Amino acid sequence: PGDRPCPRSQPRRCMKCGQGTAALVIRVGDPFCRGCFREYFVHKFRAMLGKNRVIFPGEKVLLAVSGGPASSAMVRQVQEGLSREAAKRLRFVPGLVYVEEGAVRRQSPEQREQTLAQMESLLQATGFPYHLVHLEEALELPRSILQPGPERASTSCPSGPSYKEAVDSFIQQQRQDGDSGTSLPGHSTPETPAGPSATPRLPATVQTQELLRCFEAAGTATAREELLEMLRTHLIVQTARDRGYAKVMTGESLTRVAIKLLTNLSLGRGAFLAVDTGFTDQRHGDVMVVRPMRDYTAKEIAFYNFFFGVPSVTVPPLFTKRREKPSIHQLVERFLLGLQEEFPSTISTVYRYGGSVWGYWGVGGLGCTLNSHFGCRTGEKLSPEPAKASSESQRCLLCLCGLDTYGGEWGEHWG
Repeated sequence: PGDRPCPRSQPRRCMKCGQGTAALVIRVGDPFCRGCFREYFVHKFRAMLGKNRVIFPGEKVLLAVSGGPASSAMVRQVQEGLSREAAKRLRFVPGLVYVEEGAVRRQSPEQREQTLAQMESLLQATGFPYHLVHLEEALELPRSILQPGPERASTSCPSGPSYKEAVDSFIQQQRQDGDSGTSLPGHSTPETPAGPSATPRLPATVQTQELLRCFEAAGTATAREELLEMLRTHLIVQTARDRGYAKVMTGESLTRVAIKLLTNLSLGRGAFLAVDTGFTDQRHGDVMVVRPMRDYTAKEIAFYNFFFGVPSVTVPPLFTKRREKPSIHQLVERFLLGLQEEFPSTISTVYRYGGSVWGYWGVGGLGCTLNSHFGCRTGEKLSPEPAKASSESQRCLLCLCGLDTYGGEWGEHWG
């Protein structure tokens, strides 16, 4: 108050090593120096994969890269995990896929070419096989994409004996090959990229116009957001099937998962929260979607990329009409990020308790007064059973989830 000078803040010590000066504060009372923050970030990624045991040694895994901060950090974690110096090395065979969406984002052909060139240079720098896919190709997908593929035997029981057998088989194979694990198959000799090595070509104008007509037919911004996500998912899954990948890694962060969780509740997709926001998504049958970045907040990812020079590519948001109301996705994102500025525990609160639909959403509270008997991390305890369909007629053609036309015990209780 008045003209009194502001006192200088004392530098804080790292909470882990107690010696280095804190470079950032992740949460209130959690200061980290750069070295300890890097160890914390890397350990969280390895621990997430090791705890769930869904990715088998020697398995082909397709990394879905959007060019954003989260997916770029995910690729860097895989790169470091496959290096010879890594303490707990990753043992799968990675590949990359990028879906180019410039048409629906109202980019000019020159801007699309520039973005493609930037992304291709980033993908080439990883040394992994990569595939460039245009969103227009979703209009030519086979009808089989609307049906779950046959489940693979190795993923039927990821935490049971099948995982141990896969590890033993991988170690035995390494011994037979003279301990060739330093060069995983397909890692040092990438596949031919899906796209020319020079300036990437764009799809035909007719295809782009047809895609734009589809998006214009969607009446609201919310519908266009959902359509874009479904087409992107179908393209990535089909690419994984065509190239023989068993798993797909996506880069949804904790912040994105929290936004998706409340968005699903707003859109009436509460029964499918487990498959839309969980660590694994097995609705596609033969291709499992894995979300290893769902424990990182956007703040942690941003600081990691800044400190350690992780490159990313910025793309414009989905095009909206001038006087059109914002989509539900945008409204939920603004709401949560606005609260996060004043109340740093907002995102983690939604992630932990968001699966419980009862509670008090007061200013700054947002689930803090939820009934305590639901326990913490409710979002992780949601069951994927409501999303399963017993027959083809009971499955949604767009998202492949079971039609929630029967309320079961909940419907009888609240009826």
